[in-house]
Amino acid sequence: MLYHSIYKAENSSNKWITFIHGAGGNSSIWFNQVRFFKAYFNVLLIDLRGHGKSKVSPKGTKYTFNIIIDDILNVLDYNKIEKSHFVGISLGSILIQKMIQLHSNKVEKIGLGGAILNLNLQSRFLMYMGKLTQSVLPFIWIYTFFAYVIMPYKAHRKSRALFIKEAKKISHAEFGRWYKLTATILPVLAKIRGKQLKPPTPIYYGNSRLYVFTIC
Repeated sequence: MLYHSIYKAENSSNKWITFIHGAGGNSSIWFNQVRFFKAYFNVLLIDLRGHGKSKVSPKGTKYTFNIIIDDILNVLDYNKIEKSHFVGISLGSILIQKMIQLHSNKVEKIGLGGAILNLNLQSRFLMYMGKLTQSVLPFIWIYTFFAYVIMPYKAHRKSRALFIKEAKKISHAEFGRWYKLTATILPVLAKIRGKQLKPPTPIYYGNSRLYVFTIC
């Protein structure tokens, strides 16, 4: 089972919010969000396969979106979580949207950071170049580049530095498994775009707000 950690709601709420990181990160990137949201929700943080404290898959394992979603479901079932809000960044945003396709009964509202809904020509070119150079260039260069793409501002500096630091702990073989998963991303995104989401609505907690999407 994936490594995960739970922070019980300070207001004794029975509501859950689950955070899904992107490729190369781990659950530690959500440190700011945990401090805030545990006042209102039970918070579940998950380390995806080969990330953070989760085990690396056996040699020869091929990753698919369905396999990764099943990993997440196993954690929810283990903790008897029937339904949760989900927040994800980058690849995590794709996994959450895939969760909606396969297991919408598990999802309440979603928050997407650096949400990937389509790949423009530039993104496809970068992915293609990454595929050509992944066996030659240090994979941390690619992770560093994407860290600046999804977290470009000064306010992101601490989170970006932590993302890059944690990405260095991932093995080259594990990076290869996750990068190969991107070869299947286009048909997944096409199906996701066919799922209608209501416009984002600001939900206020204290003096802060979270933009969430509601599934139609």
